[in-house]
Amino acid sequence: MRLKLSALAAVIAVSVGFALFIPCASPAGEVPSATEYKVLAPIRHGNLTVFPVVAATTHDTRGFITLDEGMRSGEVVVTESGSVQPLIRRRRTPVPPGGAQVNQQVLVNNSRRPLILLAGEIVTGGKQDRVIGKDRIIPAESDPVDLSVFCVEPGRWTGASAQFAARSIEGAPMAQPAVRGKAMAAKDQAQVWAEVGRTKDYLAGSLSSPSAAPLEQTSSYARVMENADVKHQVDSVAEPIQHSYQSLIQQLRDQNAVGVVAAVNGQIVWADIFASTSLLEKYWPKLVRSYAAEAVITRTKGFEIDTKAAQRFLDNLEGRHETVEREPGLYRHTEITGDGFRAFELTSLLPKTGFDVHVAKMVE
Repeated sequence: MRLKLSALAAVIAVSVGFALFIPCASPAGEVPSATEYKVLAPIRHGNLTVFPVVAATTHDTRGFITLDEGMRSGEVVVTESGSVQPLIRRRRTPVPPGGAQVNQQVLVNNSRRPLILLAGEIVTGGKQDRVIGKDRIIPAESDPVDLSVFCVEPGRWTGASAQFAARSIEGAPMAQPAVRGKAMAAKDQAQVWAEVGRTKDYLAGSLSSPSAAPLEQTSSYARVMENADVKHQVDSVAEPIQHSYQSLIQQLRDQNAVGVVAAVNGQIVWADIFASTSLLEKYWPKLVRSYAAEAVITRTKGFEIDTKAAQRFLDNLEGRHETVEREPGLYRHTEITGDGFRAFELTSLLPKTGFDVHVAKMVE
């Protein structure tokens, strides 16, 4: 996907109504253009605003499995580096030598479907909770894969088991944009820890002394977000928007609802766009909670942002610099650095695909 400022006029022209916006299935390998994305009227609650995004094209993503699906079924195993023995497949790739390390995890995908990993997804357990640092695709029936991760639980380096688990969608499986951005853009463990600490301190300070005590006694980002009082605060913001957009997704299925632009206090902070409505539906419950967590720690009510501003943010992907990483025949990961933003595109290179599975864009 390459969204250009010059396409804004075309987008505005389309915005007069859906009569001119005709969704269709996109052939494999065809990447959407700027005019194929449209930002709709926002859903607001408190200081959080989300703008639904629909697309003129969509893709068949039924061949992929998500991390939540894989870990719940047991087909995806995540463990500390050095704790998984190589599996016998058609090829044999050794696990990196050495013991557990802060910024390494090993994942094995035993599913017959390729696995999508999104930056910001949290796995808990092992010696420390970790957050995935980069979008990527893991092949079906993979050998052990060394992941690039960041710790979101400073201070703990012990565990009864080397195994990790995915929290339920009611917990904290997706880091809020501030933490997610430090992992994806800064790629710096100290900055990730600093953001986790800032979040914890703010939330502990917002609670009464008895309620704040459990937060002060843990370094785990996931456990902070699972605290009953914190969860109540996040739910109060997330649930009205989650239910409103979940209902809207169903209504917009024929218009290909594929993502969202999120704003806090009238300032756009993030956008997540997927290749299909079905992928959006799978990730939406935990995405909305991550946006709500960001809203909770920035409680001041700001001005209201309009749809045109959200459309301009989505359209502008012309960057000053691009960094491309490839796994031949599997995926391409493109990082775009622009004026005041950073964008990340995960493009599937598997047979009969060639489309962007996920696009994330953050404000810097």
